[in-house]
Amino acid sequence: MQLYLPPRRKLRLDRKPYHLVEERWHNLFRPFLKDCRVWHAPFQSGRILPTKDRYPNIKVVLTIHDLNVLHEGKPEDVQQKSLAHTQSLIDQSDAIVCISEFTRSNVLAHCNIGNTPIHVIYNGLNKLPEQVGEPDGYRPTGEFLLGIGYQNKKKNFHVLLPLLQSNPDLDLLLAGHHDDPGYVDQMRQLAQGMGVGERLHLLGTISESDKAWYLKHCKALLHPSLAEGFGLPVLEAMQFGKPVFLSTATSLPEVGGDAAFYFPSFEAEVVQTVFKEGMETHKHTPRAEAIVQNAARFTWEESARQYLAVYQSLMS
Repeated sequence: MQLYLPPRRKLRLDRKPYHLVEERWHNLFRPFLKDCRVWHAPFQSGRILPTKDRYPNIKVVLTIHDLNVLHEGKPEDVQQKSLAHTQSLIDQSDAIVCISEFTRSNVLAHCNIGNTPIHVIYNGLNKLPEQVGEPDGYRPTGEFLLGIGYQNKKKNFHVLLPLLQSNPDLDLLLAGHHDDPGYVDQMRQLAQGMGVGERLHLLGTISESDKAWYLKHCKALLHPSLAEGFGLPVLEAMQFGKPVFLSTATSLPEVGGDAAFYFPSFEAEVVQTVFKEGMETHKHTPRAEAIVQNAARFTWEESARQYLAVYQSLMS
């Protein structure tokens, strides 16, 4: 097995390299495909597939993470352009893998897969260390709530600000790339207008070690996202036994299961009530073990086993 990587992104492995780096001349000649039996395209926005006319014996597996463009309020032409690209990859594929049942349902509803087999294989969870040092970045001095994800409208983090009004002893830390600076500015202004600006901390991109510290020490993780193909931060918090509060949108109920609390809507009173009641339940009911076990359902070993089964089905 070999990985085909974009230029300047060489993956260094402990053993001999099992990766190739894209070169310009590969557009004309790809000798490494001579003995290739299965090509796995790991994302629905990819640009490189071995075409059937040149490589008729290579089977193509396409992983589709999401069709979030349908759930982000994008203009119709943007949605159609994205769907058309994904459809072009589907048309060249021999098997499709979706990372959640929700994504699978979206693909079946909005794309034409014909007779191509479609599978659901969940992502795995990278185990975070139990023992973590002090964060290199911001270190809160008191108890705090945590949100992790790109800072943009679809992540919907602004609906959490009323929790700072009803919980004056808590801060809110939001970690993730400022994907939409306008949205970030709006959150800051909204927090200032609500009188909670000093307790909202927009951390930007953080290191893995800092993330582990925040997850281990947070009061709860809150993920009110409107569009997710999977929802990895949910599981990362759950492996520490933390309560998580989620939206009911897209794939999140699949990932959170019965171990999570859910916002049925995002009115301030609803968000505050769900959080208060959920934290009371978590405090008085033994839930940590069930939360950890829910996260343990998702392993890369199991994901790899299922992917190998898909590969083998195409080579038989």
